[in-house]
Amino acid sequence: MRIEVDHHAGLPGVFMRVGDKVKINARQLHYRELNNMIKNAALEGTEEIVVDNVYGQRYIGSGIRRPVRIILHGIPGNDLGAFMDGPHIVVDRNAQDGVGNTMNNGTIVVHGRAGDIVAMGMRGGKIFIRDSVGYRAAIHMKEYRKFRPVLVIGGETQDFLGEYMAGGLVIVLGLGGRGKRRFTARHIGTGMHGGLIFMRGEVEEHQLGKEAAVAPADEEDKEIIRPFVEEYAAYFDKDAERILEGDFLKLYAKSHRPFGGLYAY
Repeated sequence: MRIEVDHHAGLPGVFMRVGDKVKINARQLHYRELNNMIKNAALEGTEEIVVDNVYGQRYIGSGIRRPVRIILHGIPGNDLGAFMDGPHIVVDRNAQDGVGNTMNNGTIVVHGRAGDIVAMGMRGGKIFIRDSVGYRAAIHMKEYRKFRPVLVIGGETQDFLGEYMAGGLVIVLGLGGRGKRRFTARHIGTGMHGGLIFMRGEVEEHQLGKEAAVAPADEEDKEIIRPFVEEYAAYFDKDAERILEGDFLKLYAKSHRPFGGLYAY
């Protein structure tokens, strides 16, 4: 069944089919119009959707449950890829807050930085941010059986990384500075009760939440993160081996029930 797409009142050059691909010019589109076009094109079985002139439109890719490739030229707004389950999204610049909010599966690659609450409640899939992110990245990240979300950050983060983290894997590479990175974020792992955070650089004890423990990462730990560092390096033309030669810290939860005494007797 073919699903028709709104052509924005017939404006020329807004929605175009080029072979098996769809091209959309988002310059004059409200986010609802744009998202309807993307979702309907995905439902039709389109393999690749290229969107030009993205200027802060929200919810792009949210809720899509098909393995479609979405290429975004511009800066998408909040909740990019929220609740998505399968797409591969590439952003050629920065992204705003809430990237991968409660994401189930798929991949998001951002060739820039991202805002706050990246990977909030993320349940599966992978997110790769070339540069740094804002506050509360990986808050409430979780995992279930084979579903283990992964967030790789090339630069550094603001405060409250991994807040109330219940599962998943976060890797912070500390790239972009000169020499060894001394992270400045505070309250890392506050309320953490699952998952792992690896940070390539230095973190002092006072920067951690009281629920988080820290230890130097060993070679076995590095093998855990290796495939994701290699994937990051492939996306952004970096040297994976050189990155992995650096010293990593492993942050983990001291307890899986840090608040058990507050609610159970």
